Formats: sequence, structure tokens, C-alpha cells
Amino acid sequence: MASTEPPENGPPLDRLHSVFRVYDVRRDGDQLVYYGEPLVPQNRLIKTVWPLFREQGYEVMLSTRMGEYVLVAEPVELGPNGVPWKNVFLFVATVLSTLWAGASWYHVNPVSNPIEALLTAWPFTLAVLGVLGTHELGHYVMSRYHGVDATLPYFIPMPTLIGTMGAVIRMKGQMPDRKALFDIGVSGPLAGLVATVIVTAVGLTMEPVTVSQEMLNSASTIEVKFGYPPLLQGIAAIMGEPLAYDNDPTKSVNPVVIGGWVGMFVTFLNLIPVGQLDGGHIVRAIIGERQESIAALVPAVLFGLAAYVFYVLDVSNATVLWVIWGFLSMFFAYVGPATPIDDGELDSRRKLIGILTFVLGLLCFTPTPIQIIS
Repeated sequence: MASTEPPENGPPLDRLHSVFRVYDVRRDGDQLVYYGEPLVPQNRLIKTVWPLFREQGYEVMLSTRMGEYVLVAEPVELGPNGVPWKNVFLFVATVLSTLWAGASWYHVNPVSNPIEALLTAWPFTLAVLGVLGTHELGHYVMSRYHGVDATLPYFIPMPTLIGTMGAVIRMKGQMPDRKALFDIGVSGPLAGLVATVIVTAVGLTMEPVTVSQEMLNSASTIEVKFGYPPLLQGIAAIMGEPLAYDNDPTKSVNPVVIGGWVGMFVTFLNLIPVGQLDGGHIVRAIIGERQESIAALVPAVLFGLAAYVFYVLDVSNATVLWVIWGFLSMFFAYVGPATPIDDGELDSRRKLIGILTFVLGLLCFTPTPIQIIS
């Protein structure tokens, strides 16, 4: 039976009439469902009704059901509801995968010596998960501050040289305005960089790892060479610590320094100004819809970088990396960044912070992040 009486806790219908003519109101579990006819374009409709529902503790979106337009409002739930088992499982799996990867950097066999691997590799795991977790928690804390529903971090275990493909959080709420979009986007890289600098500095003070000459001469040994970005080189120079031991090939920097390298590499990738990446959110917040023009150029820049690395620097490993990211950036550009409900101009102070963040991101860049020499 059709009703035009507002559900309990819903906004008064007369506050919706200028943008959405309601002819039926229903409750579907926790949802409030308003059937009606939009009287204005969708962006103006949501901009008008979103704060009305938000005042009542609801997140609202325009949808269709059985060919009819509906405003669907769901209660805002900030933070986890119960134990986030998926997050916990992925975190534990990532701890194990980074311990496995870390053991190889300390030249310990995790199969024949699992206890030794655990006791030896934990600083590497702590370093990698520390920088990744701090980055994502920066996003999460700022999401809570602005009242945007977001998940806890999902860590991604992967049998790679560092044991993980990073971590992500998923935004479930709509973005209120450009300030929220900017703050949430920029908080991850800045928080992650603070952790990265600390991890790098600590790692540089730790004893280098030594490998036996016999293992070094083994035919099965694969040499992995990291390209250190300017920020990491600068920290080492300030501390007066070496990043290479040219006079003693059996020595290499402590694997905790690799944790700092991971933080810088992740920071640069996330600041690529396209789509749902942090850089895409920051640029969208600063210049609005013109961000699409910048995003359209990103794939070409990355493919050009791949060509430079391949033909000029003659490093095929890094070439594959930038080709992959070229295609990923095409996908991110197609999806686009979050669109704030209130698309008003961003203040000058935040714009300046955004520019500074991109400068720091460039200091985390190196054209050949990693080389594998067999």
C-alpha cells in the first residue's frame, strides 16, 4: 500500500519536494525507500537531499527499482561492525608471506630453519607492514574524521620479493566535499612518508647483512639490485651511512632499509594523478573536473617512461613494470576519481599542501626501481 508519510527518523517530505516528487515511502529492513520522480539533474538532486538525510544519520543514493526512481537511504555505520575476519585473515597471511620473503633477504632458509627465519626476519616484516599500514590508517582516520564510511585496511599477501602487493581500504560512503576528498587522499601518502623516513633511518643504523662467498658464487644465485630514489639517498647522506659496499660484495644494507624503499615506491605509485589513486583524488580536489585532462595524459607518460628505460637505460625488468602501470592507469582513468557532492573550490592552504605532497612524491621516484640480474 502506497504511503506518503515519512518513515520514522526520515527527513520531512516537504524538504524533498523541490527536487524529488515523492509518491510512495517504504521501509525495507534498515533502509528507507522513497519512490518518486526526480525534478532536477541527478548531481543537483543528491547535493540537495544528501545533507537532509545525513542530518538524520543516513547515507542516500538515487537508484531504480522495477523501472521506478527511488531514493535509498541506509544508516551510516562508521567503523567495523563486529570482528573484521577478512581483514584479520589477510593481515595474518601477509605477516607470514613477508616473513617468508624477509628470510631470503637475511639468507635464512625458511623451510629447513623456520624458527630461525621467524626470529631473524621479523624486523623486515615490521618495517614493510609498518609503512603500508601507516599509509592506509592515515586514510582510515581521516575518513572517520569526515564521516565517510570506510573499511579497515586489507593487506594483500603475495609471493614476491617483499611478500606483499600492498594494502588498500575501501570507501563505502559518498564524498561530502572537496575538503574531505583532499584530506582523505593526501593523508595516506603523508602519514606513510613519516613512517618511511623513520624506518629508513632505523634500517641504516642496523648491521648490514653478510652472505658467504660460496653463496655469492653459486650459479643459482640471483642478484637483485634496487634503484634508490633521491629521498632515500638523501637520508643516507645526512646520516653518513652507506647504501652499497663496493669494497665488500658479501655485504648489503640491512633488509629494514628495503622496508623504507617499499614505502617510497608505494608512495610514488599512489601519487600518480589518475582515477582512484591518491594522486587522482588530490588533483580532483584541487582543480575539479579538469583532472580528467591530466588523467588522459598519464598512460602516455608511463608508456614513454617504459620506452626510455628500455631503449636508453637498457633495463628490461623496469620496462615491464611501467608498461603494466601504463595499462593500469588507463583503467583507473576510465573509472575516474570520487566525485564530491559539494564541488566548491578548495582553499589555498590545502592546494599548497597538495603541491608539496607531489614534490615529496617525485623524491620517491626512480626510473629503475628494481633490477633482477641472473
